[in-house]
Amino acid sequence: MAYNIKDIAKLAGVSVSTVSKIINNYSEISEETKTRVLRIMKETGFSPSSSKMPANKNSNLIGVIFAGMLNVDFTHPFFVEVLNSFKKQMGLLGYDLVFFSNEKFQSGGNNDYLARCQHFNVDGCILISGQELESSIQQLDESAIPCIGVDMKLSGPSSGYIMSDNYKMSSKAVEHFYLMGYRELGYIGSTWESDISNMRESGYRSAIEGFGLRLNENWFLNGEHFFEASGYETMRRMIAAGDLPRAIYAASDQLAIGAIRALKEFSLSVPETIAIIGCDDIEACSYTSPPLSTIRQNKEKIGRLAALMLYDLINNQSGASSFIVEPELIVRESCGSKLNLTAHF
Repeated sequence: MAYNIKDIAKLAGVSVSTVSKIINNYSEISEETKTRVLRIMKETGFSPSSSKMPANKNSNLIGVIFAGMLNVDFTHPFFVEVLNSFKKQMGLLGYDLVFFSNEKFQSGGNNDYLARCQHFNVDGCILISGQELESSIQQLDESAIPCIGVDMKLSGPSSGYIMSDNYKMSSKAVEHFYLMGYRELGYIGSTWESDISNMRESGYRSAIEGFGLRLNENWFLNGEHFFEASGYETMRRMIAAGDLPRAIYAASDQLAIGAIRALKEFSLSVPETIAIIGCDDIEACSYTSPPLSTIRQNKEKIGRLAALMLYDLINNQSGASSFIVEPELIVRESCGSKLNLTAHF
């Protein structure tokens, strides 16, 4: 009987990726596991030269890539919920996940995702959007490996993407501000390298103009990233300028939470002085003081759809596709929960 890498993994009680790492001398495998796998390889007569499975044989492995030089990771409250939903659905479909790191490859000036996907013979990939995407992302997108992007538009022959309607998210924020009587509207976003922040700002500007309101460029500021520290520093810059809007839409909940912290340091109350709406509806929104109004992205739905779309691509049940998920306004105390059409005029 001729054994392949999948047989060795099964006999050793480990994953295919673990066997591959042992063959290629990766250091993070324990000595006990390495000894057991090498013993089984010797007993079965398995040769490392046969370690690559035939290209037409599925590995039942899905690559997970946190893309971007300023990448998100397992601490990101939005993407971790999306990925958890994706993992559960792919598990039901019979797939395991293999995660690709990029720190070592960034420092070495090489981040060849395509080569690593081919090495592990993954059946497909999910790409989680970060900022300042590496050129190797485009190379992977243009390959024959099925890929689904989350919050990033992929256009390759075997690729698709899924994201929330970022323009509608911003429009919902402006609409609520308008109904609450707020007319002086500001925005806190991320860097210009972020397509998501750009879409949200563009939609916000269009909605403001659609209501016939004045745009004040002093109230539109971008920080370095989507995290709390950036929201805090950006809000401090706006406060230092001395001219504040009556309401602010932040491109992420974390930016909004950072902005609230800065406002409190200057004894500026929310929503009495400035009303705030965030974006994503991460769990922390319910526990901020005051609880944060936000535009909810359906994280569970995004993850499940990403898994099903990728499965269809892998099994040739669909071509390249995209799907836009409907957002939902969640009103909490940072923007007021009751209409008051005279309080802010």
